[in-house]
Amino acid sequence: MSADYHVQDGVAVITLNNPPVNGLGLATRTAAVDGLQRAAADPAVRAIVVTGAGKAFSGGADIREFNSPKALTEPTLHTLIRTVEDSPKPVVAAIHTVCMGGGLELALGAHYRVALPGAQVALPEVKLGLLPGAGGTQRLPRVLGLEQALEMIVSGTPAKSESLAGTLLFDALLPAGSDLVAGAVAFAQDIAARRPLPKVRDLAVDHPDPHAFLAAARAKVKAAAGPFPAPPACVEAVAAAVEKPFEEGLKFERDLFLHLTTTTESKALRHAFFAERAASKVADVPADTPVRPIARAAVVGAGTMGSGIAMSFANAGIHVTVLETSQEALDKGLAAIRRNYEATARKGKLAPEQLEKRLALVQGTLDIADISQADIVVEAVFEDLAVKEDVFRRLDAAMKPGAILASNTSTLDLDRIAGFTARPQDVVGLHFFSPANVMKLLEIVRGAATGKDVLATALALAKRLKKTGVVSGVCDGFIGNRMVEQYLRQAGFLLDEGALPAQVDGAMERFGFAMGPFRMADLAGNDIGWAIRKRKRAQDPGLQYSGTADLLCEAGRFGQKTGAGWYDYAAGERTPQPSAVVEDMVVRHSADLGIARRRIDDGEIVERLVYALVNEGAKILEEGIAQRASDIDMVYLAGYGFPLFRGGPMFYAETVGLPAVLAAIERFARGYRGDAWVPAPLLVRLASEDKGF
Repeated sequence: MSADYHVQDGVAVITLNNPPVNGLGLATRTAAVDGLQRAAADPAVRAIVVTGAGKAFSGGADIREFNSPKALTEPTLHTLIRTVEDSPKPVVAAIHTVCMGGGLELALGAHYRVALPGAQVALPEVKLGLLPGAGGTQRLPRVLGLEQALEMIVSGTPAKSESLAGTLLFDALLPAGSDLVAGAVAFAQDIAARRPLPKVRDLAVDHPDPHAFLAAARAKVKAAAGPFPAPPACVEAVAAAVEKPFEEGLKFERDLFLHLTTTTESKALRHAFFAERAASKVADVPADTPVRPIARAAVVGAGTMGSGIAMSFANAGIHVTVLETSQEALDKGLAAIRRNYEATARKGKLAPEQLEKRLALVQGTLDIADISQADIVVEAVFEDLAVKEDVFRRLDAAMKPGAILASNTSTLDLDRIAGFTARPQDVVGLHFFSPANVMKLLEIVRGAATGKDVLATALALAKRLKKTGVVSGVCDGFIGNRMVEQYLRQAGFLLDEGALPAQVDGAMERFGFAMGPFRMADLAGNDIGWAIRKRKRAQDPGLQYSGTADLLCEAGRFGQKTGAGWYDYAAGERTPQPSAVVEDMVVRHSADLGIARRRIDDGEIVERLVYALVNEGAKILEEGIAQRASDIDMVYLAGYGFPLFRGGPMFYAETVGLPAVLAAIERFARGYRGDAWVPAPLLVRLASEDKGF
């Protein structure tokens, strides 16, 4: 059973009990319906209370059941809600902590609702590319009014129960600290004899001019929704609550819901939802693995990355000390941290007292002894192995036993870095993305000797820092940068053949990327890629790149930080302007190579760049560098601006079909620089079997 039943003073109490959030899966629905029928048949029961065990009333439907037979197996969520609504005895929903999605729809089917303050109330289905499919769009406007209900449904944003006091959603808000079940039972006893039983469906949607409001809402939501079909569908479903009889509105809502479950956009959002949760699980690291306490942190290096990492710790309430080699560099880094916090405060996103509290958590030093007692130290120095070696040898000598030694390296061999210490089990890669205090991704690199407790601690720390932690094995570039290497190579080859930077960027941005490869390079700094190419060429002299990026760097065009890169930038501006100098350089380089430039359409640009990611991702997956394909997708969704509505490169490849992806790769292998296209054996095998990753 996943719902408990007991009778207390003539009131049946049905407690949903399906940890962690009492999801309304088939077993829970069945147990709840059984409890309602049992209470209805018991002459000693005068009223019914429905509540949730643990830390939720109910978080809603079990989305793992979507597009599966269980979703349609009786009793469905609709049947459960109808059983509540049609109960011959009054049903009181006793709400606490979390009441979202199908949980709120269930509560709206009850005759009465009581709640504790602080309960999070929401219909967040839109965030999964869906709309409330069990009456939420029809009932919520009847208790909150059209405007407030539509805002909640279209945004999916939770509201605190106390902010909804005084609306028809709640019949009583109990005092903070009350015993919810005792209060709900007392309320149920008071109303047990009242008839007729009130039903939300019988209420009218109150608004002085609903049609004008809905017309304006349609235009506003459509403009903001972009490629996602769910927000406009939410508006139409809510409009049905105004324009149609209740049962017709329910059917209209259900039809829209079922349609949305079949859309690629919703499947992509649900894939990302599960992928983020799966990323925190490592096959050979049990959930109960002990984690090391992290009360104090240190960062080596006060540059852009170091200062951003320090802010990430301070934002999580962790005291952090920044170590530098010169007072000038330290002062510059600490000043940058202050400027960033002050800018956030000016935008109203940080209260003055919060600003001072966070600044107080950050200290600077030139003496390595001052960081020796930190629980974790993150190295964020120049991406050069000799520099890393010096830092890690000094950290090994200075840090207390049990301290975690982390490197922010983006490409270098973590096992070699760990080998510079006498405690490789304490070494882990923590690859933050710039700006580190903003970007959500944290690539956690597991070395050959990294302790399981260190890995578990890194994953727990990622959550504490409000980052999406994804574990990678050791290889050049790990998951993200190893794949982006092939993406950028293809972008360069496209320039050789006939494209220009703005065309390539435009094609990728219309596909849905936050920014194209050349805008991204200008933001990161073209000198970073230049250093990586030099290192890789030294390791493999036959490795081919377009020469345009080197020509750019030789001209000192390192990107936004120098006011010139692939684009021109006005002083103090970040808006890219196409550069005649760069376009002339690109065309001349093609001529120097003896290439007759050709017209390249957007479709080819997208395929070459995205399939370069997919092909390398398949190699990474087969080598065990990534645990699962969804981890690769999370890296690209959280760290590289891959369009969320496409679900990540590996998911996107499956929507295209792996045979079609392989056929395109084989076609590219017959073209310019075709030796860059070696199909991944895993991709070849899965395509032949017509399977996905």
